[in-house]
Amino acid sequence: MTTEPPRPAVLRYTAFSSAPGGGNPAGVVLDARGLGDGDMLAVAAELGYSESAFLTPDPGGDARTFRVRYFSPKAEVPFCGHATVATAVALAERIGPGELVFETRAGTVPVVVTEDGGALRATLTSVEPYVEDIDGADVEEALAALRWPAADLDPAFPPRVAFAGARHLVLGAATRARLADLDYDFARLEALMRRLDLTTVQLVWRDDTGTGTGTVFHVRDPFPVGGVVEDPATGAAAAAFGAYARELGLVAEDAVLTLRQGEDLGRPGELTVTLRAGDPRVRVGGTGARIDH
Repeated sequence: MTTEPPRPAVLRYTAFSSAPGGGNPAGVVLDARGLGDGDMLAVAAELGYSESAFLTPDPGGDARTFRVRYFSPKAEVPFCGHATVATAVALAERIGPGELVFETRAGTVPVVVTEDGGALRATLTSVEPYVEDIDGADVEEALAALRWPAADLDPAFPPRVAFAGARHLVLGAATRARLADLDYDFARLEALMRRLDLTTVQLVWRDDTGTGTGTVFHVRDPFPVGGVVEDPATGAAAAAFGAYARELGLVAEDAVLTLRQGEDLGRPGELTVTLRAGDPRVRVGGTGARIDH
């Protein structure tokens, strides 16, 4: 008679919000030793969150370095920002704030966790990003799948594919109302994204209301390749967008951007994107909180 090995503890944390009902929830498995790919995919699918993170200890014995893999309900993804923030907060609650190193399929991602007034905040540093052009026919297909007329695009935000650990198509919405009205062809957009190796489509609207700085953006991220209609808060896409905004001269080389996401889903979150002159990498930070079940 054989017995099943004990299932590892699966934690639930939200990222980019200090409230459990805000931000983007992620599953976190702090010790995934003994889990195969199918096991991790099954856990992610059962949770139903856009991504879950699975950790194994550093083979060299460094207590603050981990190998991390990320799974959506449908497939493994090379990098996930919100699950990184959620995992860093979960670790900080157990081993204390400070510096962490996550070895991911996309590369090495340093994370710093700080505490302010009892709230934990994690900031990741992306791998080196890039921005590339996209064929006009592919933009037309994306718009057709989104059911967006071309006139609803903001010409100040030319379509590009941006990468900071995963690939995202950036499209600028001309109005907040256009961004709020998201009703797309799931299968059609998924097919295009698989062909172009995209993780999400980063839909952006620049909000200058009351700030005058041009550094506040509202964003949404369709995520059909992950098996969910929309990602509530997307750290990897935020990092990619930071690289995009800098390369296209939409913001200064030294800048702090505020991305607001999840409001249209009833899960408001806030992502802070920091750009530093002379450093191509992008920093993405936010708070996190445990979701009790």
